Amino acid sequence: MGAPALGLAGAGQTDSSRSVADNAAQDRTSQDKTSPDQDEGLVIEPGELPATYPHGPYQVNFHARGKYVPVLRWRVASGALPPGIKLEDNGVLHGEAERAGEFQFVVVVRDGGQPQQAMQKGFVIKVVEAITVAWKVPAHVTGNRIDGSVEVSNTTADDMDLTFEVKAVNENGRATEIGYQHFPLKKGTIGMALPFGETLPYGAYMVYVDVNGEIAKRNAIYKQQMKTPAALQVLVGP
Repeated sequence: MGAPALGLAGAGQTDSSRSVADNAAQDRTSQDKTSPDQDEGLVIEPGELPATYPHGPYQVNFHARGKYVPVLRWRVASGALPPGIKLEDNGVLHGEAERAGEFQFVVVVRDGGQPQQAMQKGFVIKVVEAITVAWKVPAHVTGNRIDGSVEVSNTTADDMDLTFEVKAVNENGRATEIGYQHFPLKKGTIGMALPFGETLPYGAYMVYVDVNGEIAKRNAIYKQQMKTPAALQVLVGP
């Protein structure tokens, strides 16, 4: 009797049949990876747009993926872009926003096919204030003094030259400076505390806070103001 044939126990298939099965499995895997793109129409990217600030340089390039025929054409279908920012026909969104606010709009893109494919998508651009100021410790009277503090933030991508002034104005219109600082406020600074305070004569005072930030290289000046909701009464003093 001849020697028994050698093989893999329990394999139940020849090398040839295994090769065919392996190739089929690979084909299925390849199809699974590519079929979504093959069936996918136009998809607009990016998914969201970054925020900006007044007079800050802004540029985003829209693009599409999926099956389409060049050349793509882009436009704003509805809504409004921030004043100072525009969308070019080639999908470049750029400019410098003129004012703060939240702006909603719809972008539509069309390809060069016959018939054309078209896709639209809604977007929001948030234009935040370049500098913000808020009470940290509201202006208040202690004896014959008015004291308090504010928080200042620089949301821009640039250092700015900051001037901080606080004045107390009495009922006769006389102004007394009770706080002043002038320094470079670094980009990205959030919630820097700036205190103020001074001894004042007897009287009723409105407190006014003025914050001015300048970015010389872009010829941009940002201003914020606050005041107390009512006059503060200093009852001690002459």
